[in-house]
Amino acid sequence: QVQLVESGGGLVQAGGSLRLSCAASGRTFSLYSMGWFRQAPGKEREFVAGISRRVGIKYYADSVKGRFAISRDNAKNTVSLQMNSLKPEDTAVYYCAAASRDPADSKRVNSYDYWGQGTQVTVSS
Repeated sequence: QVQLVESGGGLVQAGGSLRLSCAASGRTFSLYSMGWFRQAPGKEREFVAGISRRVGIKYYADSVKGRFAISRDNAKNTVSLQMNSLKPEDTAVYYCAAASRDPADSKRVNSYDYWGQGTQVTVSS
């Protein structure tokens, strides 16, 4: 089992940057595929970015491709999301998620077994 704790959210103006971090408990972090999702008020939770275990293949939603970058540090049990050129439509609660295997579809919410509590990102226009 793994516990996830996100940090780094906040308020930023459009065009600005934020870096989210997710700290994971446990000694087998490298065996988990990791993902970032977000949920805006009144909307469903949606995939933002993912990174596979071991090889570290990265996946992005079309809406953030070229602006966001996911990375992981297996030695520190962390996964990060660097968010640049932020837009008001990026405003949401951002969640870190872990899957105990490489998901067949990394963009599906139910592909992940563990979730953090979320961190709020607000982008003002």
